[in-house]
Amino acid sequence: MAQDRTNSEEYFLPIRRLLIGILVFCLILLTIVWRIDSPRVERFRMAVIDRVVPNMEWAMAPVTATMNIIRDAQSYSRIYEQNQELRRELQQMKAWKEAALQLELKNARLLDLNNVRLDADLTYVTGVVLTDSGSSFRKSVLLNIGERDGLRDGMAAMDGIGLVGRIAGLGQETSRVLLLTDANSRLPITIQPSGQTAILFGDNSPTPLIDFLEKPELVRPGDRVVTSGDGGVFPADLLVGQLIESRDGRYHVRLAADFERLAFLRVLRGVPKEEINDQGEIIIFDETVGPDG
Repeated sequence: MAQDRTNSEEYFLPIRRLLIGILVFCLILLTIVWRIDSPRVERFRMAVIDRVVPNMEWAMAPVTATMNIIRDAQSYSRIYEQNQELRRELQQMKAWKEAALQLELKNARLLDLNNVRLDADLTYVTGVVLTDSGSSFRKSVLLNIGERDGLRDGMAAMDGIGLVGRIAGLGQETSRVLLLTDANSRLPITIQPSGQTAILFGDNSPTPLIDFLEKPELVRPGDRVVTSGDGGVFPADLLVGQLIESRDGRYHVRLAADFERLAFLRVLRGVPKEEINDQGEIIIFDETVGPDG
């Protein structure tokens, strides 16, 4: 068997070399012919092309199909890259849209605050709501203003419409506002137009309860509720909300402030009143005038 394999190799090896030599010679000859610049050679080349190329369409079909597939793949790749780029741009546009909406909301809140009419004796400072107490009804909120801004405990805080609560904790740069809905909140109020006074009790609900109302028959649901100014803690006539009546016949207040979207609060600062420490300064006695005038 080894001898037969050796004889086969000795027989095919010269033939292989001969075929390779003929192929190389033909390629060299074809290259030379294709490079000759002569009218006769040009006619010969065109005649060869006319006879060979149409008959080679079947051989070129796979090549053509492969080239089409490659071009389609390149086109799909470009389309995919453009799609990814459009997705990134759309994501950026969504972020810009959200930022624009937030700025529009903040601008609206600030405009609301600017529309609040205050007593000439009152000054104010506006703070940003940093966080809330985490309860369902936001019993307190934290502001980014404090003692350095002239705040004191008990000062009233408002949003763009109505009263929100009072300062109930101070730091140098922050303060906590106890909301009207908190169970620890008590507020003297006046119900208009009857002028009846009462106390607004926070009960951890969105509609605080009214108690100590002297003449309930003089008030009606829908009456305007404002601060009375009793006790000197809050200024008078700050809008609190609107009177409503529950099913059990008790009166509550639908608060005017929007407690669901507290973004900015305005803390009211009253003009300091002159303190009288010496009782003798209350009545000024003129020595030039006698007891009988």
